[in-house]
Amino acid sequence: VRGRLARAEESRASSRSRGVRGHRLAEMAIMDDKQKIGIGLTSFGCLFTLLGVMLFFDRGLLSMGNILFLSGVTTTIGPRRTYKFFKRNGKGTAAFMSGVALVFVGWPFFGMLVEGYGFLVLFSSFFPTVLLFLKRLPVVGTFLSLPGVKNVVTSLVGKTQTLPV
Repeated sequence: VRGRLARAEESRASSRSRGVRGHRLAEMAIMDDKQKIGIGLTSFGCLFTLLGVMLFFDRGLLSMGNILFLSGVTTTIGPRRTYKFFKRNGKGTAAFMSGVALVFVGWPFFGMLVEGYGFLVLFSSFFPTVLLFLKRLPVVGTFLSLPGVKNVVTSLVGKTQTLPV
């Protein structure tokens, strides 16, 4: 009887410690308030940029979109990581920041062209992950599985067929 009680107590203690470890992992997956604000700023930056393009390259909206996008990325991942990210790819950073400067100066059309090129160069490593995620969505995944589109998606994604998370 005593052996059974000791084993039951050990089992309860080990399950409690597993629960604590699982709880810590869940805490790491939850975003803090700064990251939530950063994602909101980035989203508003994309929205303002989209509106600026839709309204025939409105300089004010595009400028606000750029400011919100850059501040949102900085708030989401932190200043040090943002600096490392932009420093890692000089060509993309130079194009992106030159496009932002052209928008601020008053050449929104050319600024958005240069900025778009810089965006593609900077964030091209994220596109396969985004496409893999989109393939798992109901309506979009069906569209991406069509014969002509599937060949293009497969060539963009490459050999990886799983999400990194």
